[in-house]
Amino acid sequence: MASYINLIKLSVGSESVDSLDHWQRSAAARGQDNLPRHVTRMWPRRESEILDGGSIYWVIGGMVSCRQRILRLDEVIGSDGIRRCAIVLDPNLVRVAAAPRRPFQGWRYLRPEDSPPDLQASEAGKEALPSELDAALAEIGVLWRASGGSGN
Repeated sequence: MASYINLIKLSVGSESVDSLDHWQRSAAARGQDNLPRHVTRMWPRRESEILDGGSIYWVIGGMVSCRQRILRLDEVIGSDGIRRCAIVLDPNLVRVAAAPRRPFQGWRYLRPEDSPPDLQASEAGKEALPSELDAALAEIGVLWRASGGSGN
């Protein structure tokens, strides 16, 4: 069994993996080290497990679509004086087998055994199915589907 834990998060505003990649390449999404980051209100209690090889899995249009390795967690103090967590990410987006996921608030922990597998390079370049068809195929077991993961 793996000693790390993943996170799963909705990519609000992204229409595709390409639009997430485009946003993360913008200066607004990067820190002084030029690495993409996602700033969140809550600091993960399972920090050591996350940093032991965890990734963040992005839900785009109701489907888990890609992941990024989490490099570190940085403290960020907002202009309001509130401490936040910047999840610093590897810039490489790894496409994963599509898995439907209902909307949720914030981020959740995702066990490795509940995480969708990475797509092979030859599969990653293929055009994605429409999300409704993708979800229907996953529901009947034709496509891989996560078993639900675990909450935080």
